[in-house]
Amino acid sequence: MPFPSSPRARSGPRRRSLLAVGSTALALAGCTAGDEDSRDPGDGPSAADRRARARAARDSEELAGRYDAVIAARPGLAERLRPLREEVVRHARAFGGGPKASPSSSASSAPSSPSAPAVPGNDRDAVAVLAAAERELADRRAKALVGVPGELARLLASVAAAGAAHVYLLTEGDA
Repeated sequence: MPFPSSPRARSGPRRRSLLAVGSTALALAGCTAGDEDSRDPGDGPSAADRRARARAARDSEELAGRYDAVIAARPGLAERLRPLREEVVRHARAFGGGPKASPSSSASSAPSSPSAPAVPGNDRDAVAVLAAAERELADRRAKALVGVPGELARLLASVAAAGAAHVYLLTEGDA
């Protein structure tokens, strides 16, 4: 007499998921543990750590500037974009960047900046440009995880995940 199917037959994918997550966590820990253990606890962040933080702060500030430019050119999008922009500013601060002005005061100066991007003439394209910038930055931060110490790697991973969520909200959220 054959045995009936066990309701636990779905445990295979769960184990694989756990192994995948566990191996990723171990890889991240292994990439950073040597650097952290080799320093005295009293030492401050290394020069490479400070450079990586400064670059991440600059990247977030530039992304906030892109949001400012779109909000200034497409005021109808302001309500939808302002929360995402505020989150990007918090990311810059988390990396040690300075406080940024409110969108209304910085947006008026953003288009005159040489690095300010041109804003497309319709809402859909303007949002697509922001989504592409968020996606590119999130991808770059995810790749940078391997070369930075543990705490900064965790921060970069968190901010990269937030950037990916922003991409989703910008591309899938029809508001």
